[in-house]
Amino acid sequence: MTEPQFLVRATPHLSGPESTPKIMWTVVFSLIPVVAVSFWFFGPSALLIQAAAVLGALIPEHYTGHKGSLRDGSAVITGVLLGLTLPPGMPLWMAFLGGFFGVAFGKLIFGGLGQNVFNPALLGRAFLQAAFPVAITTWPSQTGSWWSLRGDNFAWPLMSPQVVDGSTGATPLGLFKFEKQSTEFLDLLLGTTSGSVGETSGLVILACGLFLALRNYLNWRIPASICATVFSFSGILWLFDSEAFASPFFMLFSGGLMLGAFYMATDMVTSPTTHKGCWIFGAGIGFLVVIIRTWGGLPEGVMYAILFMNAFVPFINRKTQPRVFGQAPPEKRGLPFMKKGGQA
Repeated sequence: MTEPQFLVRATPHLSGPESTPKIMWTVVFSLIPVVAVSFWFFGPSALLIQAAAVLGALIPEHYTGHKGSLRDGSAVITGVLLGLTLPPGMPLWMAFLGGFFGVAFGKLIFGGLGQNVFNPALLGRAFLQAAFPVAITTWPSQTGSWWSLRGDNFAWPLMSPQVVDGSTGATPLGLFKFEKQSTEFLDLLLGTTSGSVGETSGLVILACGLFLALRNYLNWRIPASICATVFSFSGILWLFDSEAFASPFFMLFSGGLMLGAFYMATDMVTSPTTHKGCWIFGAGIGFLVVIIRTWGGLPEGVMYAILFMNAFVPFINRKTQPRVFGQAPPEKRGLPFMKKGGQA
């Protein structure tokens, strides 16, 4: 039997050099400088948190994911990003549980990669925020020996961790929200502040995000619209009352905004597919971040803003679909059911 010379297959007929595993692992490698900076500031605790979160994400992917899905790097990204959003002194079993929940209930329960509605890493953090609110809001200071743990990382599961008096410190967002105390811009830029593992150097995160944007591995319109909205909205408030409201530069480089804008909100699965939709999506996130940080009960709002806008992505995609080339809009094609009033 001779081999057919002409094969008819489904689109796309042209394939590019990029693949899902290549994109995923490139994103993982781009996070190495961010992890390295966190290791420099927080010591071994930063790597332990990262390892626990990644291990928790890999186990459900291995046992319940599709064949070969472990090699595409998506579970590793979820674990790394989750670890970057957690305090370095958090017990490791909690970080492990967050990674497990993020992949199992944030991705696999929807059908696997490409089917999830919400960002798995942020969903895992939201679970930890609800289940362990004290542990996830205990921020260790950067004082003491570099080799010492930043908390009770090795606390037994379901046992209360031991917090040493004087070893904790408020984040820049917490200091401003509850004490109206500002933080030096250089400290925010370099990351010499208290906070999550990924609240290290905004400058490093910005450089890594620009690298992905230049490689076209993320839609630059999303972080651009987030940063522009946060800067402009908070700038208006700051001009109105500079003592009651934070400056726009403080809003940009404090907390997890840079990490969320470049690595969380730009998730290809949970972000809009149209350029116009990306602008709307990013603007909504930036607006909600300023609202939550300024008038909400919590000092940070990046996680909730992104998850909230993730739920609107299907509607944004539907409303921002461009017109098919060569085809007039329905109302101009004389279709009876599209006339005003619904009458033929």
